[in-house]
Amino acid sequence: MLLELTRWLSTLDGLFGLFGYITVRGILATLTALALALLLGPTVIRRLAVLKGQPIRSDGPQTHLTKAGTPTMGGALILLSVSAATLLWGDLRNRYVWLVLAVLLGFGLIGWLDDWIKVARRDPKGLRSRTKYLLQSIFGLVAGIALFATADAATNTTFYLPLLKNVAVPLGAGLVVIAYFWIVGFSNAVNLTDGLDGLAIVPCVLVAGGLGIFAYVSGHAQFASYLQIPAVPGAGELVIVCAAIVGAGLGFLWFNTYPAQVFMGDIGALALGAALGTIAVIVRQELVLALMGGIFVIETLYVVVRDASSKHTRKCVY
Repeated sequence: MLLELTRWLSTLDGLFGLFGYITVRGILATLTALALALLLGPTVIRRLAVLKGQPIRSDGPQTHLTKAGTPTMGGALILLSVSAATLLWGDLRNRYVWLVLAVLLGFGLIGWLDDWIKVARRDPKGLRSRTKYLLQSIFGLVAGIALFATADAATNTTFYLPLLKNVAVPLGAGLVVIAYFWIVGFSNAVNLTDGLDGLAIVPCVLVAGGLGIFAYVSGHAQFASYLQIPAVPGAGELVIVCAAIVGAGLGFLWFNTYPAQVFMGDIGALALGAALGTIAVIVRQELVLALMGGIFVIETLYVVVRDASSKHTRKCVY
């Protein structure tokens, strides 16, 4: 939004041309999202406190029972801050920016429905698993199809193995499948990790920062060629989105550190995970995402093992 204004102002004074640089706008997006999160946080928390917080499952770890009554759905603060900062400083003519925002808000809506049921109906299980997965699948498939339909180069539909030169697997329409699993899978992985104060938001901030670097390099053909990573025209603008996530995440962390004043809830965890998964697919760094977000992968594997053990032994392992 402001980018278009600064482009016009740069014709009057060259100083405004600085706002055309992605790095400058990335810094401003971080500061904007951080400021919004810090300023709006107290108001949002007070309003969420009226809902009396999310009920805690009685079969969970005993340490989680002390968190009963803490306001949830704090992820709405993150989504608001990220969206506002991105719309202010991002290039709104870039299709990747709109796609990531759509995924962020779409999965945020699913999370909101889940959180609302938990709070309004006092049901710790929330939205039915099948319904949640169906909605996630719809959004994930639509995002994957959109990526494939708008791919303007073979690079955009090729699967690359990090650290291995000249190892690439052409995917074609298979990109839709990869995008689906990465978006939906990482969305759920972040959601599973969101259990302790600051546990999910800190790695989300770190992963967003890392993906922002890859997005910047991928958006510059010369840098990408020198560093031997896929060049994706237009991906550089995702730096703004990643920077906004970093700023909003740090602002939210101020209220989420021990003792937490608010929890992210599914509205934040599902949305952030899906957005990061989408960015990783766009910049062709799917496996790098799994490495950077190792804590999410480990937590997901742990939950799978725990549930399998509970099913066969009827004992929950924590």
